[in-house]
Amino acid sequence: MNESGRLRAVLFDLDGVLTPTAAVHMRAWREIFESVFVAHSLAPAYTDVDYFAHVDGRPRYDAVDALLRTRGLTAPWGSPSDGPDAETVCGIGNRKNARFEELLSHDGVEPYPDAIDALDAIAAVAMPAAVVSSSRNARDVLAAAGIADRFDVVVDGNVAEREALSGKPAPDTFLRAADLLGVTAEEAVVVEDAVAGVAAGRAGDFGLVIGVDRGAGADALRTAGADLVLTSLTALREVLLDA
Repeated sequence: MNESGRLRAVLFDLDGVLTPTAAVHMRAWREIFESVFVAHSLAPAYTDVDYFAHVDGRPRYDAVDALLRTRGLTAPWGSPSDGPDAETVCGIGNRKNARFEELLSHDGVEPYPDAIDALDAIAAVAMPAAVVSSSRNARDVLAAAGIADRFDVVVDGNVAEREALSGKPAPDTFLRAADLLGVTAEEAVVVEDAVAGVAAGRAGDFGLVIGVDRGAGADALRTAGADLVLTSLTALREVLLDA
């Protein structure tokens, strides 16, 4: 944890921290994996426990590979250009993304009220903020939620691919965001709801790593390296003042 009292920037995950799109991702993943499990006779059945343990916070293709390996299936990786019908890691990942986009287009998205409280708090003290997301849809989600203008920097799955940055739980994307904001890791706060994201913040030696318990579980977030766990981002103002 930062001991200097000089926290100068906040790095937010997106899905599950700022917007409830984690629930949309969970639904899309569940539909796709249930279909894949039936097609390949995989057992035991896919559950939300799998999502939090192996999928949440990871880059899309890494998540597919990690989850299938838990059932003893090593699928061919394929290529990002694979169609959604391809039975490859990339094809399954692209199938999930297509379903996510359908759900997002149909249902829309609103930011969490406590996320707006947190963004208002850091804006009041002119603290720069970034979004660091494994999702390639991050900018679309931010625009749909009406909060795109709240962030100085967005490091998403597209940036990670373009700059060859390793995804969470590696710290690379968070470190890149801090660099773009002009702060050191020690001067930045990571705010994450996923075990993989918290682990990335801890691996990067960030000044403060906050876990937001939206379902992963407080114990799991602490074990992954969270300095503290919140159930609401409304408390972020007091946390930053006390840090």
